[in-house]
This record gives sequence, structure tokens and C-alpha cells, in this order.
Amino acid sequence: MVAVVTGGSRGIGKAIAEELLKKDYDVIITSRKKSDEVRELENTYINKVHFLPCDISVDEDRKNLASFVGEKFKKLDLLVNNAGCAPRERKDILEITPDDFDYLTDINLKGTFFVTQALTPYLIANGKSRIVNISSMSAYTASVNRGEYCISKAGISMTTKLFAARLAEYGVSVIEVRPGIIETDMTSKVKEKYEKLISEGITPIKRMGQPSDVAKCVSAVADGNFDFCTGTVIDCDGGFSVRCL
Repeated sequence: MVAVVTGGSRGIGKAIAEELLKKDYDVIITSRKKSDEVRELENTYINKVHFLPCDISVDEDRKNLASFVGEKFKKLDLLVNNAGCAPRERKDILEITPDDFDYLTDINLKGTFFVTQALTPYLIANGKSRIVNISSMSAYTASVNRGEYCISKAGISMTTKLFAARLAEYGVSVIEVRPGIIETDMTSKVKEKYEKLISEGITPIKRMGQPSDVAKCVSAVADGNFDFCTGTVIDCDGGFSVRCL
């Protein structure tokens, strides 16, 4: 079995890659640079980790990824669209610039859409395959100091539905996994804020999520447990999405 995990060099992506490697997948990990975490995986899972430098916002890099999959494996069992970024600087929506907006959405939304498009032939060739799009609770939760991020994640939700509708006839299921407050490098700068909110009850489960929590959701999709649920959302958020009085 073969999987692509974009943005797999650290955090959630690395945890997903490791979970798939435990299932004996060949895992193609992409990121802009190879991390020490990827090197550790290469040493642990000999000949099963295939690292490819790739900036998903760059068309040539997306084409190189598709060529690599086609030449080495000719098919793809699982695509995990995990690559993404936070705003370079948190700004009020009245202050963000077109450059701020384009930088983030080119990676988070445009990159994800066109990576999926580029790899679709190999998912179809497999006859039975799966796509997992990692979004965020920000897909439906407004944060006015990082509006471009919220918009990009809301776009991932529609991207999931679009590809689910388009690829169902080929046996390709598409699932959105929507993490909540996860302890990663991306959230490290606001960890104290989130821990306070959690202690005050913003989530029924009173802890930050871990990358492994998200990886377990992806693992369940990889096992085929959600094949009849194409286009749906798995909320991995400690209950944040539950409306409570």
C-alpha cells in the first residue's frame, strides 16, 4: 500500500506518517525541507519512507510529486492533504494585505486542491482508494485576527465535498478530518491562552489534543472504516463542536 502525506515532516503530518508506516504502508512524505523527525523515520522504517521536497503552492513541485508517484508506484492508495501554514503575522481582517491572503491560501487551499487534482489519476488507477483532508475547527469558527486562515480551512471543507462527489464513481472516498486545539509548533505561541480556555470549559475534554489523536482518525479512514461516509467530517476536537448550555 502506498500513501502520500503532505507536510509530513513534523507535528500532525509526522504522526500520520508514522501511524501509516506501522501499517506497512510505503509513505511518501513531502515538505519544503527534510526534518530530523523524517530522518528518524527513515532509520526506523527502512526503505518504506520516501521523502520528496515539495512546496505545494508551486505548480512545478506538484507536478514533480505526481511524476514521482507515477514512476515509482503507478498507483496510490491514500492521499493525506495535511500541508498547511499559519499566518506569518496575526492581523485583524481590516489590516491583512492581499500578499498576506495569497501567501496563506496558496498553500492551504490552492495547493491542496491542485495536489489532489494532480494525484487523482493514481488514486483512480488503484480502483479503491481514499483521500483525507486535514482542515481545522477554524473551518467554521471565526477568528478575526487570522481570517485568511479560517477562509482557507472553510475552503478545504468544500474541496472535500467536491472531490467526494466527483470521484465516488471511481471508488475513491474523501473524508475531512477537522482537528481542534492540537499541541504543535503552530500552537506553541498561544499555548497558555488555549490551556486557559480549556480549563474554563471551552472543550468538554479538558486537554489539548495531540498529533497522535489526529493520526488515529486518519488510520481509521485508511482501514476503510469510513468508505461509505464519503464527503463527511470527523471532528477531532475534544468535543469543541458540541453545543453546551
